[in-house]
Amino acid sequence: MLNKWTRSLRFPIKPPILTSLSSLIFSKLSVSSASNLAAAATTPIAQISTDPVHAILSGFRDLGFRQFVSGHYFKDLVLMLNQAQMDDVIQSLSVENADFVVDFYHLLRNEFGFQHSRGSRFVVSHVLARKRRFKDLRLVLNQMLQEEGTGSAPLLCKLLFSSFKSWDSSNVVWDMLAFIYSRFGMVHDALFVLVKMKEQNLRPSIQTYNSLLYNLRHTDIIWDVYNDIKDSGAPQSARTSSIIVDGLCGQSRFQDAFFFLRQNDGKEFAPSVVSFNTIISRSCKLGLADVAKSFFCMMLKYGILPDTYSYNILIHGLIVAGSMEEALELTNDMEKQGLQPDMVTYKIIAKGFHLLSLMSGAREIIQKMLTDEKVKPDLVTCTILICGHCQMGNIEEALRLRRDLLSSGVQLNVILYSVLLSSLCKRGLVDEALQLLYEMEANSLQPDLVTYSILIHGLCKQGKVQQAIQLYKEMCFNRILPNSFAHSSILKGLCEKGMLSEARMYFDSLITSNLKPDVILYNIMIDGYVKHGDIEEAVRLYKKLRDKAITPSVVTFNSLIYGFCKNRKVVEARRLLDTIKLHGLEPSAVTYTTLMNAYCEEGNINKLHELLLEMNLKGIEPTLVTYTVVIKGLCKQRKLEESVWLLEDMHAKGLAPDQITYNTIIQCFCKAKDMRKAFELLDDMLIHNLEPTPATYNVLIDGLCRYGDVKDADCVLVSLQERNINLTKVAYTTMIKAHCVRGDVQRAVKVFHQMVEKGFEVSIKDYSAVINRLCKRCLTNEAKYYLCIMLSDGVTPDQEIFEMMLNAFHRDGHVHSVFELFAVMIKVGLLHD
Repeated sequence: MLNKWTRSLRFPIKPPILTSLSSLIFSKLSVSSASNLAAAATTPIAQISTDPVHAILSGFRDLGFRQFVSGHYFKDLVLMLNQAQMDDVIQSLSVENADFVVDFYHLLRNEFGFQHSRGSRFVVSHVLARKRRFKDLRLVLNQMLQEEGTGSAPLLCKLLFSSFKSWDSSNVVWDMLAFIYSRFGMVHDALFVLVKMKEQNLRPSIQTYNSLLYNLRHTDIIWDVYNDIKDSGAPQSARTSSIIVDGLCGQSRFQDAFFFLRQNDGKEFAPSVVSFNTIISRSCKLGLADVAKSFFCMMLKYGILPDTYSYNILIHGLIVAGSMEEALELTNDMEKQGLQPDMVTYKIIAKGFHLLSLMSGAREIIQKMLTDEKVKPDLVTCTILICGHCQMGNIEEALRLRRDLLSSGVQLNVILYSVLLSSLCKRGLVDEALQLLYEMEANSLQPDLVTYSILIHGLCKQGKVQQAIQLYKEMCFNRILPNSFAHSSILKGLCEKGMLSEARMYFDSLITSNLKPDVILYNIMIDGYVKHGDIEEAVRLYKKLRDKAITPSVVTFNSLIYGFCKNRKVVEARRLLDTIKLHGLEPSAVTYTTLMNAYCEEGNINKLHELLLEMNLKGIEPTLVTYTVVIKGLCKQRKLEESVWLLEDMHAKGLAPDQITYNTIIQCFCKAKDMRKAFELLDDMLIHNLEPTPATYNVLIDGLCRYGDVKDADCVLVSLQERNINLTKVAYTTMIKAHCVRGDVQRAVKVFHQMVEKGFEVSIKDYSAVINRLCKRCLTNEAKYYLCIMLSDGVTPDQEIFEMMLNAFHRDGHVHSVFELFAVMIKVGLLHD
């Protein structure tokens, strides 16, 4: 059967190096005593006329191995040996003293760097095989095959057959040779060795067959090897059937795997838990949880009891398939069968809760582990669960889990605390994060660089720069060298708080220290100057950066371009775009978008389109902000249809427009008095699951009041109130002004009261705007009414309000009202008697 595997194989045949080893006839030295040999050790090498092979063999006989090889005489003799003589020594020693030959072989290789011939290697291999030193045998053949490489089997087999056929333990050497070829993945060589063994009636071991099966498990040749195992009568193992089952499952041939198990039922190598575990594991890895379940049930029908590993792999497969409930049921079944869930089980379930974002059920698992005397939660499981809670935003549950673990005596590590600190800082709970830091230190845990960096960054984001600096000093005191992340956090925090002079002092101290110059620090400082309007200082810092031979990044140029655009120096900003290219850098979408926005503000739409075209040619994908800027430019040109097309193009490219993009177009349609289209865009937002902002409704209400019908605006306001949509004060003041302009004071007063009921603070400015509109509409009585409301609410009118009303009363000839107003002014202290 094996012969047909090799019919199509072609091996490069190398010329044999070693001919048959001749027998060595030992002759006695004329000086054989130990004393004479000791004396010879001092004799110069030029005076030694003895045959070195003869001398070495005699030395081993008379002095023993250790004493002889430790002398200079031995070393001199070894250096005189050629390859053939070395082979003679090893051949002779294999007959005289098997222990000496192995030690001599390794000594020459390891101490003298001698490259042994194939013949010598096989001599030593047979000696080791005879002494059943299989580990050393494997080492010798390993080294040999690593040097010989693939395709060497024909030459080695020829040498073995011609020179070692009658040696004891030859079968073991042949078998080990085939085994190692297989382990090295040289399958064709292994098959060739097996063919030659079969020709000599030598039987390979089941370990060799299994190794070969494993390499061929994904091919049809596996059946030829398996049939040869049966024909040879080699005792099969559970590993044999397991490999075949694994190979079939790897080819998704689960039905064949099942038939194979059935065919072997009742035999010596009948289906075992290992075989079924193999099928279940492979099914789960392929995502076939249902197939895995069916084999699990089949195992029970065969009367084979699943082990903990069986349950664990199926539980894991079910979780990956999203069937968390079934996985938990299987865990309960496991306990009913008398199998205790182990750490792996709990770890799998914990990972499942994390994977499926079902962290609410994790508490029960932890409680089970805490009450189980045999299984205590390890740090990996704890980290998985705490990370899961933190990623789900449930920091409270993560902290509660931490308390449970600490109370149960589980010692947390720095990594777990860092995860908690990061989550707290992201939610702005920096004070709580600092408390955890103190808890770490109380538990004898030394915060590391990551811990400090997280807290420093969190404090800076909250504007608590002084506290961040204190923590920075503590970190340095503890001999933890801060990294660029900590430095940049503090520097950014100072810039964002507007403390530019302090930021510059800190920046200069970093640059003048031994710290490696970092473009990120320069970028933060340049950006700080730009955002606070000091473009000149930003440019000076940029020049310093170049003087220090630090390569600027695209971020550097983006900040400068933004600064120039902010100062309406678009020409200088445009020049920087070319400078970016001179530095071998590629402008980013932010670069182009910043410039495009500046051109849009100037009304230079042609330049905007030029930049957009350049972006497309360079293959730079426009961002959401880029689209919004272009849409704003189109709207300014009253190209509303084009702006809507661009909106549709965004959806087509999978780039979801945000509320700002929609609000920009909606406002333009309102100004164009096309309220129908404006509300269609509102519907489009809702269709795409985009929640309109209060600003969206403000724009629509204002559009209806200005360009549509105020009654429609009233209807929209009532509808939004009924749906409990959050509105801002702007929506109410817009409606009040609109009703005042149209003389509907009653409705204006009603909306005014609604605004007050919603809890919005009504300022003098709000009252002034309403009274001004009423006075202009000659509705002086209504203006007096609002003045009364103002006074009753405890808001004191200012001089401007009184002047507006006095002018209106004089104009309309309401003299009595003028005197009433004087009286009020005297009362509030704005006029004396």
